[in-house]
Amino acid sequence: MHPPDTAIASIIVVNYNSYPAIVECLRSIQAQIQSVPYELIVVDNASSDDSVAQIKTQIPDCRVIQLTKNVGFGAGNNAGVQVASGEYLFFLNPDTVLLEDSLKILLQKIAKNPELGIVAPRIIYPDGRLQLSTAWEISLLGEYKTRKQLADYERGNHQVEIEAEYAHDRAVEIVLGSAFLMTKALFQMVGGFDEQFFMYFEESDLCQRVRARGYQILYTPDTTLVHLHGTSVQKIPDKMIVEYRRSQLYYYRKHHSWLEQFFLRSYLLAKFGLQSLKRGDRVAWQVIQLVLTH
Repeated sequence: MHPPDTAIASIIVVNYNSYPAIVECLRSIQAQIQSVPYELIVVDNASSDDSVAQIKTQIPDCRVIQLTKNVGFGAGNNAGVQVASGEYLFFLNPDTVLLEDSLKILLQKIAKNPELGIVAPRIIYPDGRLQLSTAWEISLLGEYKTRKQLADYERGNHQVEIEAEYAHDRAVEIVLGSAFLMTKALFQMVGGFDEQFFMYFEESDLCQRVRARGYQILYTPDTTLVHLHGTSVQKIPDKMIVEYRRSQLYYYRKHHSWLEQFFLRSYLLAKFGLQSLKRGDRVAWQVIQLVLTH
């Protein structure tokens, strides 16, 4: 780790009740990144566990920004960027673990091609399985294709073909927000993360705006990291469902025609209306209220 005024890259991690995973994440950064001057910034979203105390004790060189309330993933990252001094921004989830100097490899990729706006690594689960970390543009068709590919892969269908897609560099429409690199200049040019997304779809929205500026988004398997997957959200599954649909509705309002919005709302009303009638599902009713009021 280097002083902020000498850092080429700023590594930003948003934390919310992610101890002990976040300490493992930060230790892996310190152990693996040796060749690139960087600063390490953790933005804490008003955690109620002892994450902050543990980080300050175990990773004393890390800069910790403590927010007074949970502002969400996008706004938390924006707060980190506000104090970042690096030319490049490396966004990481708190439940990721570096296996090598991924920052060096991603920087080499983006430095070689001025048309690249975002570059993201290969991601695996702790057991070594590939995590599908790219997606089609968010639309009714795009979401269907992404969900179908994920379902096929998890069922063991088309695994060879899907893994072949993930075996080489390729331009994609969306990368997941668990790990990606971009320049600070481009991040600021497109306006950063849209803070209307509290959770979910914020990286999809960012990717959409980056591509709208004419930049490419690159997935590369030349470096790999581990994603434990959902340390914070696993504790609140009901909120996860509601926030996902809230962000989905906002994304469609922002980027799609009234007709596509109509089809999405009709689908959600049918899906969750049936759940509510069959099981008296409280979460289903909350989603219905979102559809009718947002």
